[in-house]
Amino acid sequence: MSAKSSKIQRRHISGVFLLNKPLGISSNAALQRVRWLFRAEKGGHTGALDPLASGLLPICLGEATKFSHFLLDSTKRYYTTIQLGNSTTTGDVEGEVLLEQAVPELTEDKIQAVLKQFLGNIQQIPPMYSALKKEGRALYELARKGIEIEREARPIHIENIQLLAFTANSITLDVTCSKGTYIRVLGEDIAKALGTFGHLIYLHRIQTGQFTLNPEFTIEYLESLTEQQREALLLPVYAPIAHFPKVQVPEGRAAYFSRGMESNIEHVAAVQVVVFDGEKCLGLAEITEKKRLVPKRVLNL
Repeated sequence: MSAKSSKIQRRHISGVFLLNKPLGISSNAALQRVRWLFRAEKGGHTGALDPLASGLLPICLGEATKFSHFLLDSTKRYYTTIQLGNSTTTGDVEGEVLLEQAVPELTEDKIQAVLKQFLGNIQQIPPMYSALKKEGRALYELARKGIEIEREARPIHIENIQLLAFTANSITLDVTCSKGTYIRVLGEDIAKALGTFGHLIYLHRIQTGQFTLNPEFTIEYLESLTEQQREALLLPVYAPIAHFPKVQVPEGRAAYFSRGMESNIEHVAAVQVVVFDGEKCLGLAEITEKKRLVPKRVLNL
């Protein structure tokens, strides 16, 4: 039963669910299924995974969507396997074989030497098969018509690359990287540095920001639970910003904060803080050098 074909009573529910997205469906399809199961009025995911990728897809429901960009901008960690010997039009197993080249003999030392070249701040050219837009059109739309346009390289950061395993024609890696990194392109570039071509045959995200994958949290698992049991799995609405300092709203100022009004506060200045009234989260704010509490994202809970 799809979300579109079923008439359900939506509700104002907020929180974060750490979905283990399966292979074969888009991130948006996964989001809509989770949203339907929670009967949530609104929801958003925090960094798309291709249908051929699996793993951690944090789903923000309700008011948590106000903080989703903090996860979109966060560091990600993946397990990936690169098939060596040929490239494809899409950079993964979905595409048609494009170029072929024999794979040089691989050794652990040779692979490690190549991987070191990709650590730190590097430049990466986005793939044609991506959702980036040129003059209002997604690049993948042009790519499907056989059109290729020039793309500017963009700065990314590779925090860590660990070699997990390798065979005569494949390598499996543990990659921690910045937002905006295309693992498909990284795989192609690593293959070229090894003296051959390559494409991804496996991509599994295991971490987004401070959140790590729980393999049990699948759509099928959600479907097996009662609504009350599902709610118990939700992280608090402020989970995406839980690593920021927490402060209590000045006494008597909670209602003013919720209307977006500033307050004086006796607190060491911090760039961003999570504001509470007792146990209730009011939102995200900034404390200025003049000790003013300035609301930035106000929750409606």
